[in-house]
Order: sequence, then structure tokens, then C-alpha cells
Amino acid sequence: MKVCILGNGLTSLTLAKSLINQGLQVDLFCEKKIKNYNKTRTIGLSKSNIEFFNKNILNIEKLLWDIKKIEVFSENLKNKKIIDFENNNQRLFSIIKNYQLINLLLTSLKKNRCFSFKYKNYNYEFLKKKYKIILNCEFNNKITKQYFFKKFDKDYKSRAYTTIINHKRLKNNIAYQVFTVGGPIAFLPISNNKTSVVFSLRNKNNNFDVKSQIKKYNFKYENIKFQKIDSFKLKSLDLRTYHYKNILAFGDLLHKIHPLAGQGFNISIRDIKELISLIKFKIELGLDLDNSICEDFESRTRHKNYLFTSGIDFIYEFFKFESQSKNSFLSNTVKFLGKNKNANKLFSKVADNGIIF
Repeated sequence: MKVCILGNGLTSLTLAKSLINQGLQVDLFCEKKIKNYNKTRTIGLSKSNIEFFNKNILNIEKLLWDIKKIEVFSENLKNKKIIDFENNNQRLFSIIKNYQLINLLLTSLKKNRCFSFKYKNYNYEFLKKKYKIILNCEFNNKITKQYFFKKFDKDYKSRAYTTIINHKRLKNNIAYQVFTVGGPIAFLPISNNKTSVVFSLRNKNNNFDVKSQIKKYNFKYENIKFQKIDSFKLKSLDLRTYHYKNILAFGDLLHKIHPLAGQGFNISIRDIKELISLIKFKIELGLDLDNSICEDFESRTRHKNYLFTSGIDFIYEFFKFESQSKNSFLSNTVKFLGKNKNANKLFSKVADNGIIF
């Protein structure tokens, strides 16, 4: 059976590899090859998603840097810690460089006879007839503009600045995040002498000195040197309708969230889990792939994804309100809840597995 994927991003490649592993043939259509990788972008993967990735997609252990503790601070409490997460010195989540994961997926896909790149323009009517399922991961194509334009979206009026800092060598397995007056900043270790930084800043002009602000909230690293700093606008998005006939929207086209919790790619991995489960069920029953997979996928995931993305937005807005009002109520509340073992365990479980019910 043959399926089609539109787009050449990380989610598209991950999706292609997972479907090939299920015995499907995959054609991936894109306008051009990936040439310039952003080498400052990193991804946080939850423990359960790593296990799924290794077992069902591709073993990525050699690219991972494990995080065994997460600490959260608030500038409104004079940069005091409000909560932390750990599990008996075990892996909580891991950091992986975006471009390294893409390269690994590309290398594996190019070796597989069941996979094919199609670097050319494509006729949409032809695709809809030829392929059992079309998985659309692109924002700017005719299918998206015609069938997937209804969405809940939000402009945070912020920019995320990403970089990697080199620093003095140390045992580097604790990530930390600071909810600053200007927006959240996260320090995510990727080795004992390198750390990824993601700083989401509200309403800043191009003359803003990002380096000085990163240094301001650096609590632990010495002799730091900056690699290239990149930035992008921050928006959130939830698609209202996930599918049209045999065309299923996927990845960032379905949902985009604020990076404060590092959950963007994790949601897509959980979506892949659901899709693979549906495909396996069809194959085991000897049934053909059809529109029902798209319908079942939407009914299984849409409500959970919306609740999860809304929860991330809720956290962002509360800390934003707190910083603007100079009120520390939320930080103190989180600090209080963090002392409760059951509440802390629940937060960790949701971050690892998403919303389950």
C-alpha cells in the first residue's frame, strides 16, 4: 500500500520512517532539498517518546543528551526556585540537535527501497486518486489553502531567540528555566561544555541585546561564548478540522505551541503513535487503508491536543500577567504545589505522556 507525504521537515521525515517500518511504501513530495540547517535549534524529547522512537522509528540513543532534573525559577520571586522535577537520578527527558536528527532520518530513508523523494510540482487531483492517504505537513500549498484554512491561531507578539553557548566543562545534566519579566528563558544542556538556550521575548526591537540578557539569567555557566543567534516569531495554532476525505493534516499544521515547555515535537510524536496504531489495526484485519483512518485519528487526538496546547497557553498567559502586574501569586502557588509529591508526579506524567483519558 502506498501513502503520500507533503513536506520535507522533521515531522515529515519522522512520519515517513515510521510508516515504512509498518510495511507501507512512502512517496514524499517537496519543492526542494533541505540545504541550510539551523544548527542552533534543539528538541526536547520526553522519556516515553524516546522509547517509542527507538522501538518504532529509529534508534537515536547516540544523539541524545539526558536531562535528569528540571528546575524552574521566577524573576518575580527574585529568581528563587519555584519547582523542580526529578526521578531518582533517572532520565526525565533528553535533548537532541535538530539537524543531527534530520540527517540520521535522511540517511536511513535514502537506503530504503520503499521510500522515494519527489522533487517536483505535483497535481493535487492526481495525488488524491493515486494514494490511499495523503499526509499534509505543509503550510503553503494548494491543499492547505483550500481545505485547512480554518484554525484557532494566536500571535504572541514575541520572538524566540535560539543559540548554543560554549562554557567551562561541568557535570551538565540539569535543565533550568526562568520566567523573566520579558518572557521565559530555558537553558538546555547538550553536553558537558555546551548548552542550548531558548529565550522567548515579548515586544523587543531588533536592537535588543540578547547576549546581555542571556548572561543576566545565566546562574551556573562560566566562560561562556556564543554560537550564532537565530530567531523566529512565536505563534500558536490549532486546526479546526484535521482531515478532508483521504487528506490528513499533520505536524505543525495541526498544532503549534509556545516553546516554554518544549513540547512541540512531542505532540507530533504522540500523534504518530495514534496513527500507527490505527494503521496496524487495519493491516492486522486485512483491510485496505481508507478515509476512516483520517476520521478515527481526528476523533482520537483532536480533543486531547486542544486541551494540551490550551494548557501550555494558559501557563504562558498567567506568568505574563504575573510579570506585568508585579504580583507573585502564581509563582507562590506553583511553589506550594511543587512541594506536594502527588501534584509534582502528575505534572511530570502529563509532560511525559500528554493528556491521557
